[in-house]
Parts: sequence; structure tokens; C-alpha cells
Amino acid sequence: MSRKTAATSIRKLLLLIFILGVLASGSELVLLDHMEDIWQWIPLILLACSLLGLGALAAFRRPASLYVFRCIMGLFVIGGMLGLYLHYQGNAEFELEMYPDMGGFELVRESLTGATPALPPGTMIMLGLMGLTYTFRHPVLNNNQD
Repeated sequence: MSRKTAATSIRKLLLLIFILGVLASGSELVLLDHMEDIWQWIPLILLACSLLGLGALAAFRRPASLYVFRCIMGLFVIGGMLGLYLHYQGNAEFELEMYPDMGGFELVRESLTGATPALPPGTMIMLGLMGLTYTFRHPVLNNNQD
């Protein structure tokens, strides 16, 4: 198998895993009714935008559509970090309301395992990094077709 063939196969596999991750994450957020305020809409909007960005990349196969997709992936990473912060902060506030004297490692542990899962927004970070990896040395930049 040539390097080009191997790279194409890996790129297609990354794309498949990315799309499955986006669909699974979006479905989970909808089933959890993750739509109470504008902050909760951010991941849903980003997930939808990623699919639109991939559609544009497939339809137009231009560097501009690749750059747009990369920007969306950057927003995934930023959105995931924001989600981690918001989930953690919400749990910490709740714990401190119930136990005002709590602090240190106990507060961190309780905030990470609280009612609002603090770590799932990390999925957005992972998907963003996966999408960026998919675009690394993408054939569109060389006017080559997969």
C-alpha cells in the first residue's frame, strides 16, 4: 500500500469516526434536552455547522471550504473548554450552596462528579481535534482529488 493510499484510508476512517461522533453527541444532547438557554445551544449549533461545513467541503472541494471547516473545528475546541468551565462552575456553586465550608480537593471532586457531568464537554474538544487532524495536508490544498 502506498503512502498516498494509506493516508487516504486514514483520512476516510477519521471522517467516518468524526461523523459518527457528531451524530451520537448531537442525539445525546437532544435526548437530554440540552436546550434550556443559549449556552446549551452552542454545542448543538456547532455540531450542525460541522456537518454543513463537511457538506460544503464535499460539494465545492475548495481551500476556502476547508478553512471554514477548520474554523468550525477551532470553535469546537473553544466551545468544549467553555463547556468544561460552565459545567464545573455550576456544580461548584451548587456544592458551595449546600456545603459552604467545602473546599480544596473535596470541592473539586464533588464538582467533577456533580449533577451536571463536568467532563462530557471534552467530547467537543476531542471531535474538534479529530476534525483538525482530518484536514491535515488535505488533498484540496494541493488540488488533488481523493
